[in-house]
Amino acid sequence: MIAIDTSALMAIILNEPDHLQYLSRLKQARRVVISSVSVVEARMVAYGRLGHPAVVLLDDLLSPDLFEIAPPGPSDMAAAWNAFVAFGKGSGHPANLNFGDIFAYAVAKTRTLPLLFKGDDFSRTDIEPALVIQ
Repeated sequence: MIAIDTSALMAIILNEPDHLQYLSRLKQARRVVISSVSVVEARMVAYGRLGHPAVVLLDDLLSPDLFEIAPPGPSDMAAAWNAFVAFGKGSGHPANLNFGDIFAYAVAKTRTLPLLFKGDDFSRTDIEPALVIQ
């Protein structure tokens, strides 16, 4: 089981050059937890980049057979706040996590799950990566 950030979903939806690595890791996981905040963020990005067809593709990918959509509860909200204070934009930390990022971080942290993400922002935090790209 792993958690996922919007960045990894967008690599798949936008058919980025490394999308197969992220898709393969999803299949290996068998179960993926995603914050409901990240779902909204992913829909916004997909719609902004490719319009409504990309949102339909994203919603198909987020099938209940593979994904568990987790609304933020009290422990997630506390972890998100702590992530903002420690690693968020304006904190001075090089991770510079945004609003969506802190909820992806919280889902992974509160459930002790590795996080599937693209980019180097989360690698500058204490979160375990679900995929290490060489």
